[in-house]
Amino acid sequence: MTIVINMREGPDERGLRVAARLIRNGKLVAFPTETVYGLGASALDETAARRIFEAKGRPPDNPLIAHIAGMEWLEDLAREIPDTAWKLAERFWPGPLTLVLPAKETVPRVTTGGLDTVAVRMPAHPIALELIRMSGIPVAAPSANISGKPSPTDAEHVVDDFYGRIECIIDGGPTPLGVESTVIDLTGEKPLLLRPGGLPLEDIERVVGEVEIHPAVRGEVVDVAKAPGMKYRHYAPRAEVVVVEGNRAAVGRKIDELIVEFRGRGLKVGVIAMDEHEADAFFHLGKTSEEAARNLFRALRELDRAGVDVIIAQGVEEKGLGLAVMNRLRKAAGFKIIRA
Repeated sequence: MTIVINMREGPDERGLRVAARLIRNGKLVAFPTETVYGLGASALDETAARRIFEAKGRPPDNPLIAHIAGMEWLEDLAREIPDTAWKLAERFWPGPLTLVLPAKETVPRVTTGGLDTVAVRMPAHPIALELIRMSGIPVAAPSANISGKPSPTDAEHVVDDFYGRIECIIDGGPTPLGVESTVIDLTGEKPLLLRPGGLPLEDIERVVGEVEIHPAVRGEVVDVAKAPGMKYRHYAPRAEVVVVEGNRAAVGRKIDELIVEFRGRGLKVGVIAMDEHEADAFFHLGKTSEEAARNLFRALRELDRAGVDVIIAQGVEEKGLGLAVMNRLRKAAGFKIIRA
């Protein structure tokens, strides 16, 4: 049986005590963060962490992110912490930034995906922070969705995927950002972007200078995933996804052409775009990259519910949160891109 605890009005101490006790006892608790909902268990309990992989159907070499409630907790997880890490943490934590650092031996290799590095972040959501603090242990928490599906930005998405399969879901309402955290690897000579996310790359570079971008961000296949979202197909609905990129006016014309083409094949067509289109189902992505980030995963899930066969998505400019939006869209499409 799954307990659903309503915290849409904010953190509830009694409910958080229940959820924290479950985490300390090796159970699974889904909870809201400022990015997406996380599926949480003790990051230091090998059996509990393994349950996350089993519940999600997640490949064992896809590492988890350990969530902490205080800056000093970082020293319990990482054996080496460069000055750059402290500088970024002091500037952006709590917030949507994950740092990859050399792991201490006390961190189970189940949590790290078999690697000698650990991914750590401090979430900015009050429910998440208080839950972790009351648990008293770092909480491993990948997105609370079945592996490969669009990430959950509302408790209803978690209920769809996990009701009856995990012990607890905390309903904190819609998540503010809508895309996962930005992941920066600090184990090399230069900071390396492994996954764009809710913290724009430009903001990070203003603090630490130039950040290299891992080829996996734009689609290169990798053998080893040092962060979630690098190696496997992610964020994908049941419907086929096609992304159209290029000049905005040309993209609009191409989307209309594709609608006619797919309908001619007898397919039901959904469109996700900033501009209106006549399709069987349409979801307005928003007018800015921030709105697009907040709306993207809900759009993919809602068009799936509408029963469309194919989803045509309008590409956005890769500035600010646009880089994260395009990373998610391209992965959802299996990098099926049409240039307009």
